[in-house]
Amino acid sequence: MNKKILLWSITAALAGFLFGFDVVVISGADKKLQLLWDSSDAFHGWVVMGMALWGTVLGAVFGGYPTNKFGRKNTLIVIGILFAVSAIGSALSNDPYIFAFARFIGGIGVGASTIAAPAYISEIAPAKDRGRLVALYQFNIVFGILVAFLSNYLLSGIGENDWRWMVGVEAIPAVLYILFALKVPKSPRWLLSQSREQEAREVLQIIDPSANIDEQIAEFKSHSDQSDKTETIFIKKYRFPLMLAFLIAFFNQFSGINAFLYYAPRIFEEAGLGESTALLSSVGIGITNLIFTLLGVFLIDKLGRKTLMYIGSVGYIISLGLVSAAFFLGWTGMAVPFFLFLFIAAHAVGQGAVIWVFISEIFPNHLRASGQSFGSSTHWILAALIPSLIPYLFSHPMIGAGVVFLVFAGMMILQLLFVAFLMPETKGKTLEELEDIILKKK
Repeated sequence: MNKKILLWSITAALAGFLFGFDVVVISGADKKLQLLWDSSDAFHGWVVMGMALWGTVLGAVFGGYPTNKFGRKNTLIVIGILFAVSAIGSALSNDPYIFAFARFIGGIGVGASTIAAPAYISEIAPAKDRGRLVALYQFNIVFGILVAFLSNYLLSGIGENDWRWMVGVEAIPAVLYILFALKVPKSPRWLLSQSREQEAREVLQIIDPSANIDEQIAEFKSHSDQSDKTETIFIKKYRFPLMLAFLIAFFNQFSGINAFLYYAPRIFEEAGLGESTALLSSVGIGITNLIFTLLGVFLIDKLGRKTLMYIGSVGYIISLGLVSAAFFLGWTGMAVPFFLFLFIAAHAVGQGAVIWVFISEIFPNHLRASGQSFGSSTHWILAALIPSLIPYLFSHPMIGAGVVFLVFAGMMILQLLFVAFLMPETKGKTLEELEDIILKKK
């Protein structure tokens, strides 16, 4: 693999590290902030904890515009700035509203990163390596999650305001990421869409010196010339890829993954573990996530996207069923953490490795950012709604954790049917080839 492509892909994928860190770092401050500001479960869930996710929705809904207008690279740089501002603002907050606003800014960065980073990597990657290169974004999300869990564990108890250090330390990787992002080139496909052919040629020459650059540009122009630049992803022509993006994002969140990551220590405490053990178990979740994400990244271009989704779906059904049974039957101790480790492994090798790769592949070049925006918006609207309800659902005497996890298990049966009957395989094909294949199924 071309070392420069790998370096550029890793750099863009570092937006995923900030994403993962930002989403999970709040879990260590969860109960501390609720006690500090004496918040009700509803206020804490919707405002203090949930506002970042509503920022993510905003970033996902509108992130396609700057990604198209100003380019993938420039959008990635702005995303880094948003993360840095959010981290510093959160650490210095003295009331829940300022804290929530600072977290909201970081959420915008998270949402926009799910559009710009996968789009950038998919457009610079050769077809044979595209799966694992785009999956580096997911790997970095998972790595960020692990570092956040570990950071929370190490910073817990260092003082009365340990939560400030937990949320503020993110500013360090955010600044480093900005410096790295300044060095990557612009996407060649985006440059061609802006009629900047000479710049695109220079980047394509670096990507693959042995390739026929004229042939590549001609293929892009052929698809571009056939495209109506005024059309949107919502016309009948794009109904099938739109449905695919919606369903993979829908099932991703109805696995319960974000609800779990946000409230991992709380879930472990519900299962009878002490606070320190719960935080340490969360670190174990991060390690499991990292190992199985690496496995998914390794396998995605070998076995394909569908096979990984089959494996993940079956793993989801088994693990979520066991977690639900543990809460219904009152199993305590390490049973719940073990079942949740299985859940995380199933997610990491399946949905985790596949979702951002798949959404970045199924839309044509001129609508890729818009398609990414739609898929990300679906993902993040549900990611805002579901975790925000968790404190209420867990504490409700008629619902509780057992029912919640049972619903998630049922949704994963539906995901298995989606994979079997609707999801196409996309491995090993150029983006232009996929455009032809998928649009024939409209």
